[in-house]
Amino acid sequence: MADGTGTKDDPWRLTTPPGSSSYTMYRDTEADPPILVCVVGSTTLKYQLRAIEDLHAWLVEQGDWVPLGAADEKKPAADGTVEAWGRSESNPVGGWYGLRNGYRGRFGMYLPPLLEALGLAELTHDARNNRMRALR
Repeated sequence: MADGTGTKDDPWRLTTPPGSSSYTMYRDTEADPPILVCVVGSTTLKYQLRAIEDLHAWLVEQGDWVPLGAADEKKPAADGTVEAWGRSESNPVGGWYGLRNGYRGRFGMYLPPLLEALGLAELTHDARNNRMRALR
């Protein structure tokens, strides 16, 4: 279960898959399009809110473990990873789920723990090379 309700006043409190960093996320349904706001220290990243459902649906299609492959926006994402899918022209939004130019990456770092907290996926929690798969 997620700690927090996912609002600005009571955000989800999450930890990266390796357990090395804490961060918060919350829904902003008033934004157009609705967004997920991810706050990591003094950095704010924004992703389309539909990423939760879209990522879960894609994981269900994959049917098995998928590497996370988290990478900054300016670095290439390894093929077949959650990060690559989160910026692929073949995903449901036709490109980046990240909305803030210069801070659109790290989809594979910050979205997977939220899906796990919401009961939609399970993750490995190793020091490196973590993976996830859908729970139905």
